Amino acid sequence: MADTVDYGLDAPGIVKNMFSRGGWSLFFGLALWFMNRMEYPGPAAHLLLALGIVGLGFMAVGAVMVWSSRVKKLELRDRLLDAVQLRGDEKVLDAGCGRGLLVIGAAKRLKSGRATGIDIWSNEDLANNNSETTRDNAKAEGVGDKVRIETGDLRKLVYPDANFDVVVSNLAIHNISDKEERAQAVRELYRVLKPGGRLAIYDLFRPDEYATVLEASGAQNVTKGPTEFLWAVPGKMITASKP
Repeated sequence: MADTVDYGLDAPGIVKNMFSRGGWSLFFGLALWFMNRMEYPGPAAHLLLALGIVGLGFMAVGAVMVWSSRVKKLELRDRLLDAVQLRGDEKVLDAGCGRGLLVIGAAKRLKSGRATGIDIWSNEDLANNNSETTRDNAKAEGVGDKVRIETGDLRKLVYPDANFDVVVSNLAIHNISDKEERAQAVRELYRVLKPGGRLAIYDLFRPDEYATVLEASGAQNVTKGPTEFLWAVPGKMITASKP
């Protein structure tokens, strides 16, 4: 069992690229300045400044992404769970659970209820993403008996209609590249929600799409949160209920 809980670094490949590009930009800027500082001091300084700004920009994006994964993601979890107003007796689905941030957070708020997390376990989207790590995190947080972890595709959920009281999803749907398949995933989340159930999604780039799909599916109280720039890209929360 894991001794400590780690909910992982999101988009680790992109984070690595940001720091790598930043470092190489600074290196080339310094190298060119050093080679040309005597013969062409003005242009060399200007080139160093330009490459330095580019390099620091890449590093700043990487730092924001790390900070979002390690700090702001925990705050975001609490906002999502606050939005669905758990009583403690619900069946909760976390769609795209990753290493368990939301499903474990929900389980800690449940008394008689249970929480299910599903994922396809992509390591490109989340570092060291696998079901065993998620189960270990649940045990380390003291909710292993309240959490069920399964492998599943958001576009084709195996659960029957109206199976969950609450559905949540965080940073998952945008990883589906096709617009219609993203819409299908949102429709699936709504399908498995019970009448009177509550849904909250936080995602990047295209959450307004999800609100449109939910409204077309008959959802009520569809609400869009303010645009934020966690992970250095636009994102927002969408909440809805099922009549």
